[in-house]
Amino acid sequence: MINRRWHSSVLDVRYFRGTECDTDPYFVVAKVRERLAVSKQAARNFDVEKFNLRKLSKPEFGKQYQIKISKTFAALENLNHGEDINRAGENIKGNTKTSAKESLGLYELKPHEPWFNEECSRLLDQRSRLKCIGYRVKTKST
Repeated sequence: MINRRWHSSVLDVRYFRGTECDTDPYFVVAKVRERLAVSKQAARNFDVEKFNLRKLSKPEFGKQYQIKISKTFAALENLNHGEDINRAGENIKGNTKTSAKESLGLYELKPHEPWFNEECSRLLDQRSRLKCIGYRVKTKST
């Protein structure tokens, strides 16, 4: 009744007698597991460098970045005009990234603290001990 590819998705199948439909006297009811596909963007590994753009709001970093960018574009003007446009685009991209990395630095994420720490563990142990004591008191009194 089902393709071999989807046989692991079927959880439960039941049929019911009693109602007469034109050709098939049995109703078939099935529970099927739905699997949603992960988007390609979420599945990709993000190893993209993020620059600390907040430093641009400070005038000294903004000037430093502006000077480095102008130097790299001045160097690009000396290139041959017959050069491949894709290579020129890659040069612009690479030079912009290196100047941003040198002047702004990379953005670093704050490390997240684990939500389950020693205090949580201690409270769970205390709770389980109190439950055991309460259970013992109830069983002794009855």
